[in-house]
Amino acid sequence: MSYKVSDITGGIISISASDNMNWIINPDRTQYEWVGSKYAWGLGFLSIDGVKHSWDHPSGKTRNTLIYRTGNIKINIKRYTDNGDLVEEYEFMNISGKTVALSDIGIFTPWNDNYPDASTCMTSRCNAHVWAGGSAAWVKAMRMNGHGPHIGMIVTEGAIDSYEILERDKKKGLSNFRGIITMNVPDMKIESGRKYKLSWRIFTHNGGDFDEKVINRGGVIVSAPKYVYEKGETAEITFRSARETKTIRQKITRIGEIRMTYKYSEGRHTWADILAVSGEDKLIEKRADFITARQQMDNPADPRHGAYMVYDNEGDSILSNDFGRSDLDEGRERVGMGIFLAEYYKKNPSAALLESLSRYAAFIRKLQDHNYKTTSNVRRQTKNRGYNYAWVADFWFRMYDITGNKDYARNGYGTMKALFRQFGHNFYCIDYPVTTGLKALGKAGMTAERDTLLSNFRKVGNGFVSRGLDFPHHEVNYEQSIIAPAVQFLCELYLETKEKKYLNGAELMLPALEAFAGGQPSFRMNGIAIRHWDGYWFGKRQTWGDVYPHYWSTITAGAYHYYAIATGKTKYQELAKNIVRNNLCLFFEDGRATCAFVYPKRVNGEKTHFADAYANDQDFALMFYLLVNN
Repeated sequence: MSYKVSDITGGIISISASDNMNWIINPDRTQYEWVGSKYAWGLGFLSIDGVKHSWDHPSGKTRNTLIYRTGNIKINIKRYTDNGDLVEEYEFMNISGKTVALSDIGIFTPWNDNYPDASTCMTSRCNAHVWAGGSAAWVKAMRMNGHGPHIGMIVTEGAIDSYEILERDKKKGLSNFRGIITMNVPDMKIESGRKYKLSWRIFTHNGGDFDEKVINRGGVIVSAPKYVYEKGETAEITFRSARETKTIRQKITRIGEIRMTYKYSEGRHTWADILAVSGEDKLIEKRADFITARQQMDNPADPRHGAYMVYDNEGDSILSNDFGRSDLDEGRERVGMGIFLAEYYKKNPSAALLESLSRYAAFIRKLQDHNYKTTSNVRRQTKNRGYNYAWVADFWFRMYDITGNKDYARNGYGTMKALFRQFGHNFYCIDYPVTTGLKALGKAGMTAERDTLLSNFRKVGNGFVSRGLDFPHHEVNYEQSIIAPAVQFLCELYLETKEKKYLNGAELMLPALEAFAGGQPSFRMNGIAIRHWDGYWFGKRQTWGDVYPHYWSTITAGAYHYYAIATGKTKYQELAKNIVRNNLCLFFEDGRATCAFVYPKRVNGEKTHFADAYANDQDFALMFYLLVNN
């Protein structure tokens, strides 16, 4: 482990393991013009009796300690190496003559978590998984290709109880820049002459040995067999340290979020966050009923009649005005509601649901012309977007499956022909209907069409295999929802063809996909891939920042599910179930939903950690839930 410190600010400007990768953003405006010297690692801010201060230039130093003074607080930052680890100690001392209240304390830890392009990401960027778990807080930073050495950080004294994100904006990297990750120390009062100390260690790991390395350095690893429980079940959380392994069990007697806390040596504590629901099947049933009863446009005079619409939970109504935002229109990702309900119908058939789906099918046809060119709204004024085709085709194939109406199969095939005609075979599309499409066409007796579709899928798969880890940029330069669909696609194609090259291609991508998800002991975060822009693009408050969970994390579950079928590795099926189960927190007991839970404490200084008011595009999560659990 090596690091470099700025001679001017005293903040760290680079951290490296055994190669030339800088694991943190260089704060000299060369990497990002908006990331200057004040954001160097270890600098930060706090409020003293409600007045905000910062520390960014030392007033003195000793051999390995920098001394800062801000207001009436003296901050000593000591750094040294110990058995290859970088140790940092932050000491906040009250040098006034009275007790002071410290609040909103933030220490910059600008992990190099951003997306210039796939090739750079593979070797020179990291996914930083943050667990602000009090005395046992940690960060597991993973090189984006999934291959070590990686870097980790654990708190050894004091606590980190939340984190925030800074420098997010449309003009600051759009969706390709996660922001300046900033660790929050708990609010406190410090008497005159007293001090508070926070220490952490930064170390290398290889991914699989992270937990043991945390424990060996005095940390605590928290784990559970699952993080979502039904009322009446008994939750089981295990806290493991070098001193003891303790399992806490608690019968679930109420619905909602529950924090299970573990107290250990010298007043330290950490926790696990679990969710209690009335029942997984009950929750899904309530959501299905809500969509058909409350989210379907039922005005025959409206050209969107039959559409499943965005719902504003604050206004308690369908969002009839999309304000010119395509992320709120009646097409695009909203098609996930139709796909979910068509899949749900298979085990829960009813005349009312079929009638709703039939009205929706009539609406979907309005999004397509006679050649199946597919748009996002009935006005047909949006850009030609490839994702629309796959989602609409998947819906058509599922409608054929539940009705036997061959027109639906023809529509699905026509839509896929249009997709390949418009976008070729190099598009890393979410939800290519491989299994559903080939199954529907075969069942409909459309053998020639099935063979043609399979031939097109082979061309796509051959391209994926040829490119390997050289992923092209799509709407985001590099993201989990480029890799996960490719892995799922190749596994499905392998299962159809039994050609090993497709499975080999998926396995090459798998470590990079796995690197997107962390093991935080929370129903919002465990196994959930990092995404940090969808609260802005799909939400009512249009807030940037980490979204946990984001429903597209369930694409990873789909990839794991098909990989488990292809290989017999049941571990991946369990991982898939964990992901889709944790995504149930996006759905509420009254049938409502949220498109995004913006997780950090603050983003750009504004309070967050909230569920957005729009039920928008999250229902794809339930489609994947049904896939994985069937």
